[in-house]
Amino acid sequence: MKRYQSVDEYIAGETQWQKELMQLRKILNGTELEETLKWGAPCYTWRGKNLVGIGSFKSYCGLWFFQGALLSDPDGVLITSDDNPAKAMRQWRFQSAKDIRSRSIRAYVREAVALQEKGQEIKPNRNKSIEIPRELKAALSADRRAAAAFENLTKGRQREYADYIAGAKRQETKTQRLAKIVPLILAGTGLNDKYRNC
Repeated sequence: MKRYQSVDEYIAGETQWQKELMQLRKILNGTELEETLKWGAPCYTWRGKNLVGIGSFKSYCGLWFFQGALLSDPDGVLITSDDNPAKAMRQWRFQSAKDIRSRSIRAYVREAVALQEKGQEIKPNRNKSIEIPRELKAALSADRRAAAAFENLTKGRQREYADYIAGAKRQETKTQRLAKIVPLILAGTGLNDKYRNC
């Protein structure tokens, strides 16, 4: 995945959804949110808190609301992403520019700001036990160095790896993911460390 240095560069690098991304950007820049770039994609914050981001995928472009689960969703458009069943985050997907309704988007942003003003947010449960998928257990059992390195990781990093493997539906994908993460575990780094200081 290409790492962009600005929102302009991100949109310019998009071939399929450029028109829609420009339209979403214009709407969000017309609100009280501040535009920035996080994780290599456009992100819009309010008083330093991430509220909404824009992005493009193969079959759609969209918005994601970081605390979308708290929104009333009067249009029934918010969904949980298949590959990121985050407790709080919700996506709003668009297949064309005509699907983008600026009045509705601004209303959702206003509600998100109001919730943030009240301090309402869903926080991750950091004390939840970690369920290690059998494929990851087997890989760690087969490599004592990897097992020791895994034990030395923080609980949050262990959970990232466990969730990454458990989130794959096909065995082939689990195998590919295991091949990717074992060197990271041996290096003592987390799956998402490269995004932590974005």
